Amino acid sequence: MNNDARAEVFLLAQNQLLREALARILSKKTDIEVVGSCALSADSLKEIVSAAPDVLVMDSFTTNLAHVEFVREVQQSVVGIKLVMIGMEADGQHFLQAIRAGALGYVLKDASALEVVAALRTVASGGAACGPRMCAYLFQFAAQQNQMPNFHVRSKLGLTNREQQLVGFIARGFTNKEIAAELLLAEHTIRNHIHRMLRKVGATHRLAVVDICRMEGASV
Repeated sequence: MNNDARAEVFLLAQNQLLREALARILSKKTDIEVVGSCALSADSLKEIVSAAPDVLVMDSFTTNLAHVEFVREVQQSVVGIKLVMIGMEADGQHFLQAIRAGALGYVLKDASALEVVAALRTVASGGAACGPRMCAYLFQFAAQQNQMPNFHVRSKLGLTNREQQLVGFIARGFTNKEIAAELLLAEHTIRNHIHRMLRKVGATHRLAVVDICRMEGASV
């Protein structure tokens, strides 16, 4: 978005009062124009594509993979569209899922009008925006990912990078469903990965995979 241009925004929210409130707030800003709004439905994608906004504002994000797929369809259909999420709770898992889905802005439902507008302006101009609590989650997540896959474990046990990533989740007590939500994958895909891991290392259960990897020097 050029400095002299107005950011065109589409509001996608299930709650009509929220859509109307956001529209009123944004209508008072000379550098922002609301070009459409609707609830999530079978026609939502068509309406967003027709409006071709710079920024899409969504009111929630769940672990439902259908919502993830919807976001991807929007991004493929409207080139360059940017996503701002309004989260219902200060939940780190949902926040990280929103980031993985492509969100560049994340504000909580109790954010002030000034915070919402600031996030929209930042994202529209090419930046990223989130509150202090969400920023802390992001730093914590990045710190947990700072270890590169263990080449020795890969060469000796035959575990791929993805499989080694799963070992880390298992070591931290994640269930298959929780791992699937974290990685935005189907639960049966996680089960298949784990079955292959068991065969590769000769383990009889998932926790044994963790023990074997630790014996081989992996930091899990």
